[in-house]
Amino acid sequence: MNCVICKQGQTNSGFTTVTLERDQTTVVIKNVPADICENCGEYYLSETVTEKIQKLAEQAANAGVEIEVLNYAA
Repeated sequence: MNCVICKQGQTNSGFTTVTLERDQTTVVIKNVPADICENCGEYYLSETVTEKIQKLAEQAANAGVEIEVLNYAA
């Protein structure tokens, strides 16, 4: 797929790190499967992956953690 941000690069399957913040909680999720632009590095997540990382972030926020670093596959 062509990157919708830079409009020059093609996306390839790979893994990225996603950082989410809400209020006082920051969640970093490593090794997230994504389509990544070879030119600008923008990443695109599938609906299934997005749902999982949102669930992980919600759990961290509900637990009251300030910073959480997780591995997507774990």
